[in-house]
Amino acid sequence: MIRFESDYTEGAHEQIMKRLVETNEEQTPGYGMDEHCEKARQYIRKACRAEHADVHFLVGGTQANTIMIASILRPHQGVVAASTGHIAVHETGAIEATGHKVLTLPSPDGKLQAEQVKELYEAHWNDVTHEHMVQPGLVYISHPTENGTTYSKSELAALSKVCRECDLPLVIDGARLGYGLAAQDSDLSLADIASLCDMFYIGGTKVGALMGEAVVIIKDALKKDFRYIIKQNGGMLAKGRLLGIQFETLFEEGLYHDISKHAVDMAMLIREAFAAKGVCFRYASMTNQQFPILPNEILRKLREKYSYSHWETIDARHSAVRFCTSWATKKEHVEMLIKDIKELL
Repeated sequence: MIRFESDYTEGAHEQIMKRLVETNEEQTPGYGMDEHCEKARQYIRKACRAEHADVHFLVGGTQANTIMIASILRPHQGVVAASTGHIAVHETGAIEATGHKVLTLPSPDGKLQAEQVKELYEAHWNDVTHEHMVQPGLVYISHPTENGTTYSKSELAALSKVCRECDLPLVIDGARLGYGLAAQDSDLSLADIASLCDMFYIGGTKVGALMGEAVVIIKDALKKDFRYIIKQNGGMLAKGRLLGIQFETLFEEGLYHDISKHAVDMAMLIREAFAAKGVCFRYASMTNQQFPILPNEILRKLREKYSYSHWETIDARHSAVRFCTSWATKKEHVEMLIKDIKELL
């Protein structure tokens, strides 16, 4: 079985595994206070062009989202997100479990628009009974979105402007940030992300690391006591150097960018093969996630050799599915899939 259902089916990039073995018997301070974590922080600050950013290393994406959001919101506040946003659908109510409501807005492609956020904000404060309602306290987006769509620089700038006018911190879930930045239609850089939001994380788990996410805090007011909040929420890894070593390896010589580009290149080959056969796509994704709409009978045949994710039932005979590539996707596997696409369609 060749697996295309997610971008975390493999372990970690060989350079990371090599570095973990090489440093295995080093004695270092714990809890992220070691030399490797500090080097990784320096590399990330340089890549973000944000020398004063705080950088913290956590194990997983749900943990990162929960801790970031809980660190910002007061008890009566909620987080604004797209109805398809990861925190609204695929985190088992983790945000609500901390006592904060997710305030969802409709989105056909997974993205939030500046106008939507402005309307929600004004509707809340213009209601004479607003103190009886959950107050919007921050805006959450992911780049790329759950549907593989990406924000343009102008879209993110407009959203950032509204958030700052409304005093709503803008937080970005970057679980697949590398793939979003490597997308063929992307005009955003890591430095742009850092300049336009208040807090975000750089995903490692889905982009070459064994595990790990790097939380980057830009806004000074949000930095205070963040390590206390990490600890209280069970996110402070005693052997923190295991995370630092991985991000040190990913960022010291551009590996993060290179492996992200590889995944996107493989996804584009798959997209081109489907498109050449006249297949339509559920979403206009130029990232490592592709969403072809296919006849169910073709999907059953593909399922004999390949794994993929069911995304949406289109009608009685067709479904939208997700084929997802990763930093480790082998070109020969993609070529096998392309051959079968040509033969089956």
